[in-house]
Order: sequence, then structure tokens, then C-alpha cells
Amino acid sequence: MNTDRLDRTAFRIATFEEASNTRAYWLSKTPAERLAAAWQLTCRAYGLDPNVQHRLDRTVFSMRKRD
Repeated sequence: MNTDRLDRTAFRIATFEEASNTRAYWLSKTPAERLAAAWQLTCRAYGLDPNVQHRLDRTVFSMRKRD
């Protein structure tokens, strides 16, 4: 199975008890594992390659001195 594709059949409405179990699952993970999972989701949402170090586009932001 290709893990890069999102399985849309895996989602359903959860009860409060099931949501609590999900929270407990993520709290059992280390902070590094949680950040890695969040990075994977962010890359999937924006169509980025998770194995490439992405840089901030500094042409969008400008620095100016405050008066």
C-alpha cells in the first residue's frame, strides 16, 4: 500500500471516548515523534516533499527600521 496517498475511507465521526483514546495515543508518543507526524501532515497538505529542507522565501518579507 502506498503510504503517500490519503485513505479517505479511514475517517469517520468519532465519539468522545474514541477521541479521548486518540489523545492518549498521541500523548504516549515522544515530542519528536509528534513533531515528525505533524511535519508529514503539513507536507501532505501543502504538497511539499518531506525529505527536502524547505527555506523561507525572504522576498515576501521585508525588514524595516521602526521609528
